[in-house]
Parts: sequence; C-alpha cells; structure tokens
Amino acid sequence: MTNQFPKAIAPLDDALREKIISDPDLILDDLDVMRALVSANENTASGNVVDLRGIAMDRLENRLDRLEDTHRGVIAAAYENLAGTNQIHRAVLCLLEARDFKDFLTRIGTDVCDILRVDAVKLLLETEVDEDVPALRSLGDVIVTAEPEFAKAYVTLGRNIPMRTVTLRQVSPDTDMIYGDHAADIRSEACMMLDLGEGRLPALLVFGSEDPHLFRAAQGTDLLAFFSGTFERLMRRWLQE
Repeated sequence: MTNQFPKAIAPLDDALREKIISDPDLILDDLDVMRALVSANENTASGNVVDLRGIAMDRLENRLDRLEDTHRGVIAAAYENLAGTNQIHRAVLCLLEARDFKDFLTRIGTDVCDILRVDAVKLLLETEVDEDVPALRSLGDVIVTAEPEFAKAYVTLGRNIPMRTVTLRQVSPDTDMIYGDHAADIRSEACMMLDLGEGRLPALLVFGSEDPHLFRAAQGTDLLAFFSGTFERLMRRWLQE
C-alpha cells in the first residue's frame, strides 16, 4: 500500500509576498481574487460546516453590485435631467427674443420644435366662431381651432377625471384634429393646458413625437410645467397688445 501525502505547497515569492503585505488592498479590491480565496477556504472546510465568512462575503458582494447599479442609475438620471433643463431654458430664451406675435408662433413651430427635439408643436385655441378665422390662419399651421370644451375632452379622453396642467401619454387613436396629415406618425405627446386670462377660453399646447417613449405617464412633468407656465404668460402679454 502506498502512502499518499499532501503535495508540498511552494512558498510565495518574496517579492510578491512583500508587495501583498505592503499593499493588501491589491487583494481586497480584486473581486476575482477574493472569490478564489473564499472558494479555497470553503474547499478545506468540512461539508457539514457553515462558512459564515463566505456567506457574508456573498451578501456584501451582492449589496455592492446593487449599489453600483443604483449609482449608475442616479448619475444617468442626473445627466438626463440636466440635459432636459438646458433644453427648456434654451427654448424659453428663444421665445423671449420674438419680435412680434407672428414671430413668436413661428419660433414655436420651428426653433423650439428643434431645440426640444419633438416632431410637432400645436397650439389649440378654443373659439365660439364656427368658420375659419382668417387672422388666425395667417399666423401659420401651428394654430389649431376647436369648439369650447374640446381641450378638456381631448386631454381626459372624455372621462370624468381631474384635470392636470401637464399630461404625458402615448397618443390616443383620434389625433387628426390636432396633427392633421401627420397624425399617423405621432406616437407620444405632451398636453399642456393654458389659462389665457379672464374672459378668454382656455388653450392647449401640444408636443408630439414619433418616439413612443419620449413622453410617458410615469415621467416627471416639472420642466414642462415651467415651460407651459412661461408660454402661458407670454401668450397673455401678446394677446393684450
């Protein structure tokens, strides 16, 4: 019978041993090395022994992974919010530079549309006049007219629900009234109710996008609420002149 003895383990190289002792973080910060060390320790233990250190290491590693994922998510959200804030500020400054009401509306459908990266901008004005108003038609295709109460019915889809200043959603099937010939291309929209002042019917500012995920109900509305509030006040000023 041959006796089997465990193989002799070669000692660590002196230089490597000295490096580890002088800078142990080299080992501690390397997840692959730490996994190998924990695995080797588990292999030397009896199968009936629970290695609490290994369990603790696994839990800490899982927690670290979750924290890193959260950290990346927070940074991505912060950058996205900053980019959105810059876009809204640029759009507002663009509107403030308008020379007259026609230029104001032209900027909405061109410059502001490009800055905010949307595919359509429409300003719906409620009116009690049935026929087309030539003065409004001459201001460009940004303006859409409709009968009173249309804006509320469009935003709520005819349901008896509380009105919000800003509503984000995937587009409802009936959009021809707002987008005309481009209705089939619009997949999501932001609807912003406007109060044009005492004695005037409400209005609706609508951003439409071909991207179905650009405007979603779960998104925050603070930036668009700020933009619509600014737009609302500028509209009141132009209408008073």
